[in-house]
Amino acid sequence: MKLLFAFVVSVFLFSSCASNNVKKDKSLKKYFDEHNVQGCFALLDNGTNKFTVYNLSRYRDSSYLPASTFKIVNSLIGLQTGKIVNDSMVIKWDGVKRWNEDWNRDLTMYEAFRVSSVPYYQEVARRIGKDTMQLWLDSLKYGAKTKTEKITIHSVIDSFWLDNSLKITPDQQLGMVKKLYFDQLPFFKSYQETVKRAMLFESNANYQLGYKTGTGFAENGNQIGWVVGWVEENKHPYFFVLNIESTDKNIVMKTVRMKMLKDILAQLGFFKGKM
Repeated sequence: MKLLFAFVVSVFLFSSCASNNVKKDKSLKKYFDEHNVQGCFALLDNGTNKFTVYNLSRYRDSSYLPASTFKIVNSLIGLQTGKIVNDSMVIKWDGVKRWNEDWNRDLTMYEAFRVSSVPYYQEVARRIGKDTMQLWLDSLKYGAKTKTEKITIHSVIDSFWLDNSLKITPDQQLGMVKKLYFDQLPFFKSYQETVKRAMLFESNANYQLGYKTGTGFAENGNQIGWVVGWVEENKHPYFFVLNIESTDKNIVMKTVRMKMLKDILAQLGFFKGKM
């Protein structure tokens, strides 16, 4: 029944950008120049449907590996198929020491999502299996289309979102997170709420900030960074995507992407509880 659920609801396209109500904001270029990166940023005001965009062509027309932003979809599919029982489900550490010490222990889904544990979600993907994962990607129409117009898992089940065999546009990323926020994806509402709780990293009297980050390497060796999510003030949500690319393999992407996001949102008037 859970697998059939995807096919008895409407099929969702994640595209979110239309030609109307788009403001190209070249003033945001300075944040990309500051860190010597290329990229794009877009913000959708849900109340007015207006976009603020830097580098519209990249936002709309270019696609990149989703890297750890795929944990959003991986979590939803895992929950829907019962491979993740709830966000307290523990997958035991395999004993292999990895570069991120936060991964080297038993983790719950909630913890694994928050520390972006690759091993945890690789195991989730293996438990889901290639055929079932493909079924859900087809249902969601997740990812940029290939020359064959079919989004296919070309590589192994536990790394296809990391090795450039699956790509997604920034436009699709923003559209997906908007649908998730409003529980409009073809998953049970409780599971969408579970993932949103894991994404909510900042919540105070002035704003709420929910997001998922991702880092990976393109085929040309350039480092790719993502932050996708929402910022909410006065119960008014805005949805954003930041996509950056650096030729410097030593760039500390974890630091740079969040500083850029915070700086851009601050310029646009956020974090004061007045939006």
